[in-house]
Amino acid sequence: MKHTDERSRPVPPLPSQEPVRLVDRHGRRHEHSSFTAPDHAVLAELHRAMVIGRRFNQQASTLARQGRLAVYPSSKGQEAAQVGGVLALSEQDWLFPSYRDSVAMVTHGVDPVKTLTLFRGDWHSGYNPHHYRCAPQCTPLATNASHAVGLTYAARRKGRDVAALVLMGDGATSEGDAHEAYNFAAVWNTPVVFLIQNNHWAISVPVHRQSAAPTLAHKAVGYGIRGYNVDGNDAAAVHAVVAHALAEARAGHGPAIVEALTYRVDPHTNSDAPQRYRDPAEVAYWSERDPLTRLEALLRNEQIVDDGLLEIYERDAERVAGRVRERMAGQDRLDPASLFTDVYATVPPSLERQRRELAEELREV
Repeated sequence: MKHTDERSRPVPPLPSQEPVRLVDRHGRRHEHSSFTAPDHAVLAELHRAMVIGRRFNQQASTLARQGRLAVYPSSKGQEAAQVGGVLALSEQDWLFPSYRDSVAMVTHGVDPVKTLTLFRGDWHSGYNPHHYRCAPQCTPLATNASHAVGLTYAARRKGRDVAALVLMGDGATSEGDAHEAYNFAAVWNTPVVFLIQNNHWAISVPVHRQSAAPTLAHKAVGYGIRGYNVDGNDAAAVHAVVAHALAEARAGHGPAIVEALTYRVDPHTNSDAPQRYRDPAEVAYWSERDPLTRLEALLRNEQIVDDGLLEIYERDAERVAGRVRERMAGQDRLDPASLFTDVYATVPPSLERQRRELAEELREV
C-alpha cells in the first residue's frame, strides 16, 4: 500500500551565512537581491524610536544605580534589532518580549513606567497584556516562545488575522522551551516569527560554546521552517526581513526564525562585571558599529533628516526619560494586599487564608 506524504509545504531553502545588510556602517545603502530598505518615513521613525530607546536604557540604568529598580538589563547596542522588529508588526499583532526587551515594549506602545514594573518587583506584569497586545516580560528563558505559538494557534482557529513576534536571545535557543516552540509552530503552521537577538553572550557564555551550527538561523532547518540571518545593527534590514517573514507566515507559508547579529555593549545587568569574561577590544569593535550612528548617517546622506529634526527626536527622548523619573519618584507606596488581586477568578481557601493573615498583620503594623 502506497503512503503519501501529507506535508504540502515545500522544503525551505538553507539560511544564508552572510547576514542581510541594507545599510553599511558608514550609512551607505547596500544592495541586496531579495530585500529593500523601507521608505523614508519608516527609516525616520526607526531612528526616532532608537533615539528614545537609547535614552530609556540610560535612564533605567540610572534608576537601578539609585536603588529605584532592583535590577535592569540594558539593551544598549541592540536597539536596531528591537525597534526594527517591533515596527514591522501590524496593529493586531502581539509582541512576546523577554527580560532585555524593554525598548521593544516601549516602541510597541507599552507605558514606559509599567514596562519597568518587573524590575521593581511590583505587582504582576505591571500592565494589561490585552490592552497593549504585549505578553508579560518573561525572565525564564524561552518560555514566551510557546505562549506565542499557543496564542496564534488559538487566533487562527477563531478566524482572526493575528501574528506574533517572539524576542529571544542567543542563550534562549539552548533551552528546551525554544525547541518545543519551534517544533509546535512548524507542525501547526502558526504565524510566529522568532527573532533571535544574538548579542554574542549568554551572561558570560559565548555563542560558540552553545551552538555548533553555522548560524543560529540554521536551527530552522531541523524544524522544516524558514531561517533568515540579518545584520542586527542595521535597523532597515531587520525591519525588511521581519516584515517579510511575518507576511509569509500570514500567507500560510509557516513560521520563521530570524537571527539578528548584534552586540550587548552594556553589562548583562547592572550587577554584572563583564570585564571578567570579555575583551574590551571586542566592546570597542562593536561600539564603532553603533546602530544609531549608522542609520543617522544614512538619513543625513539622503537628506531625510536635518539637525532640526534630530533635535526634536532628542527632545522627545528626554521628555520620555523625564516622565519616567518623575513618576518613579512620586509613586505611592504599594499595597501588599494587591498581590492577591487578579490571580484567581475564584480565590481558593488557602489563598484566602493567607490574605486574611496578611490583613491582620498589616493592621498591627
